[in-house]
Amino acid sequence: MKNTNNFAKRLRSKEILIGTLVSLPSPEVCELLAGVGYDWLFIDAEHGAFNPQQTQTMLQAAAPIPCLIRVPDDETIWIKKALDIGAAGVIVPQVHNANQAKKIITDCKYAPDGNRGIGIGRAHKYGIDFERYLKNANRETAVVLQAESSEAVDNITDIVALDGVDAILVGPYDLSASLGKPGEIEHPIVQSAIEKITDACQNAKISMGIFGVSADAVIPYKEKGFNLLTVGIDTAFLINAASETLSKINN
Repeated sequence: MKNTNNFAKRLRSKEILIGTLVSLPSPEVCELLAGVGYDWLFIDAEHGAFNPQQTQTMLQAAAPIPCLIRVPDDETIWIKKALDIGAAGVIVPQVHNANQAKKIITDCKYAPDGNRGIGIGRAHKYGIDFERYLKNANRETAVVLQAESSEAVDNITDIVALDGVDAILVGPYDLSASLGKPGEIEHPIVQSAIEKITDACQNAKISMGIFGVSADAVIPYKEKGFNLLTVGIDTAFLINAASETLSKINN
């Protein structure tokens, strides 16, 4: 059985953590994928049609597999809700500079390390685990920032130097668009930008993550030292399996 304890610690130790992206607000999807054997699930509240209640239901269905929630943006309210409902951490999209990153880290940490609001929710077992959670949350919460713009690439050295950044997740598609090569992930300009992010993360000794639509797309990055791996997406799994089945029966 996979170790599901203290996801943030495993991330900081650069353990290879393989997950997949969940975009459909269906707890059954989470339940099924959690049973496959992934180390974690990527709940996409940025592009998926999720509200906080639906997102909490997804976490409950996935348990005990840890989930990271990609919040819609860097707004404090979503970060607070994602953590209070029991996410193992947050993935914050479109992080462009160190000032923005610093604010996100502050929102994720209780005082004295930050200004996260103190409330009682699912993360605290509705009060049963309140004291233990409050004591340990700062070190047990994973903070993952997405580098997916030309500005982020320009500022990546300053971003990864901040205390509290646990991983940088490359958003290859948005990055390619920002660089004027939308969807051209393998274009030399895009690859050069990813290499700059890689070098900065390795120099700072922090984890590196990336999303790919298939194992073949992700394996080359695993070989380069990327350890927070997001492979595939629920909708593509469904479409590909259904298309393959239909094709076979029609031939």
